[in-house]
Amino acid sequence: MTQTLIIGAGVTGAALAYQLSRRGDAVTIVSTHAIGGLASAASFGWLNASYFLSHPHYHLRHEGLAAHRRLQAQLPGLPTTWQGCLWYEATGDAQEETASDLTALGYPVQRLTRAQIADKIPALGPVPETALFFPDEGQSDPATLARALITASGAKVIRATVQAVTHTNGRATGVVTDLGPIGADQVILATGTATPALLQPFGYNLPMLKRPGLMIATNALPPICPVILATPDQEVRQDAEGHLHAPASAGHQSDSAEALGSFPVVVNATLQRLRALFPGHEIHFAHQAMAMRPVPGDGLPVVGQGPIPGLWVAVMHSGATLAPVVAELLADEITGGPESPLLADFRPARFQ
Repeated sequence: MTQTLIIGAGVTGAALAYQLSRRGDAVTIVSTHAIGGLASAASFGWLNASYFLSHPHYHLRHEGLAAHRRLQAQLPGLPTTWQGCLWYEATGDAQEETASDLTALGYPVQRLTRAQIADKIPALGPVPETALFFPDEGQSDPATLARALITASGAKVIRATVQAVTHTNGRATGVVTDLGPIGADQVILATGTATPALLQPFGYNLPMLKRPGLMIATNALPPICPVILATPDQEVRQDAEGHLHAPASAGHQSDSAEALGSFPVVVNATLQRLRALFPGHEIHFAHQAMAMRPVPGDGLPVVGQGPIPGLWVAVMHSGATLAPVVAELLADEITGGPESPLLADFRPARFQ
């Protein structure tokens, strides 16, 4: 039986653990942080393919939605729902261009009028003249999903900090941790922003963008946001308990800010935007999650064989959408299957 070490217990590492265990590997997860990870716990959790940087990126994200549905069929009760997204981050000609581009790709898009928008979200304060509705999109809590996948995988979990990848005769043989060495037949780095430091000893440079993420949750409210809402000023979703979840930056997916600013100022500004969206409701701060988001230098996933045999890399933004499909495809490759065409544009070698 192949002994596989996965470094990282976020949604990407968890999805890989689930898929590899299904293929017969004995999986051990090593993580500095608790099960669910750090970046996954600070994710907005919007599952979509309406945001993409290239056509190959779109196709991978689109297959990511299908992979989430396959997981739900295998593991009923996962924290994933498909209420769709109401989107008007762009308006006018730019909104129509988005609709046309997505329609040409075969992505379901509905053009809504002001009256249709008001009917879909009665609590919405300023109602735009037009919006797009993406019915195939959904939401999930990536940290909760990660915990469910790790449980289903049966993987052993070790709380430790990995200091280096060990290798013999040019092949990965395990890792050195603060608790001592751990041997394995293969090692997978699902380590987010910690990945460059683990690859650097092999002469491999993985550029990462500095992208801090702050997610804010409010007090529980009546059902006021039945869809994922993406406006020019704020993205927001509501969970089953009534809490609104909102990133502290507008246009969270494409946000390029390298700093967040003063915590009280940022939180209050986000709350003011939410109160403007849903006037008449007492919206207050409940809790927050903060982490550096793992965004490679070109914004695209980094997935595949690392600099030596037996060492694999899986780093991406957005793991919320992509983790299930990347795990399926990479697990097939790791266990001897052919390379997936869907991953061809996202190989680690492109940065060398």
